Amino acid sequence: MLRNFLIYLSQASWARRLVMALPFARRAARRFVAGDTIETALQAVGRLNGDGLDATLDLLGEHTADEAAANDARLQIQQLLTRLAQSGLRSGISIKLTQIGLKLDEELCARNLKSILETASTHDLFVRIDMEESARVDATLRLYRGMRAAGFDNLGVVIQSALYRSDSDVMELLAEGARIRLVKGAYMEPAEIAYPHKADVDAAFDRQADLLLHESAGVVARGGNGSWPPVAAIASHDEERIRFAREHAELIGLPKSQFEFQMLYGIRNELQRQLVAEGYQVRVYVPFGQQWYPYFMRRLAERPANLWFLLSNLFKR
Repeated sequence: MLRNFLIYLSQASWARRLVMALPFARRAARRFVAGDTIETALQAVGRLNGDGLDATLDLLGEHTADEAAANDARLQIQQLLTRLAQSGLRSGISIKLTQIGLKLDEELCARNLKSILETASTHDLFVRIDMEESARVDATLRLYRGMRAAGFDNLGVVIQSALYRSDSDVMELLAEGARIRLVKGAYMEPAEIAYPHKADVDAAFDRQADLLLHESAGVVARGGNGSWPPVAAIASHDEERIRFAREHAELIGLPKSQFEFQMLYGIRNELQRQLVAEGYQVRVYVPFGQQWYPYFMRRLAERPANLWFLLSNLFKR
């Protein structure tokens, strides 16, 4: 119930205005967001790289309201790619298609995505399309496949295990040679299309992780710049899901170099570094920018302890 309410608030414009006006909320968001600018984000990636962690950068923003905003977001993402290439840091980027126009017009989004991929290809950088609400899945996969067919192999996608359709999506995408980040899913979805119970989501996640790990055998990440991920990216902070992936990879003889774990900036930092110390590849999702509110609220929804952290700051003032 609390999770659903917080996800609702993440999409409510009145709540956005209220929370973003609170100084302590901005400070609390810094736990999960690497500042407002490209420079602060690159500094955060540099620190992660120093600890043996790779990264994927996300310029925060989604559901742009008009074509000018979508085009401006595309230009900012291209600027990010250029600065990332110049920095020599070990990172790719992640993008949301509604940030570059998907909600407005699919052709507009396709043009912007193509421009971003052209810039990324110039620098041999990898781009991951984040998956958004279930209503966007078909269009997201359609655009992903269109860009792969156009010759952009520096593109990956995300699958949310909470959706009933994801077993078949994973199998189809793996047959096409996709590099997949597997997540549980951070959006409020109806029971008609998504598992309503955590145990069922966990079982689906493990089932799909099994598929990804088997498909990863013999396929290594391209290049050594830390931008390109392996086929399988197991994205979870749930130690049981991580344990399953580790044990299953060992069971099938999959080298640690042929899959990676992914986690969010500011969450389970000790676990991230523990996995690196044990020889696993770990990539950290590093969001930055001024449009932090929806992302921040979804992090509160995922973990009640984060909400109590925020409220404790409220009552101290």
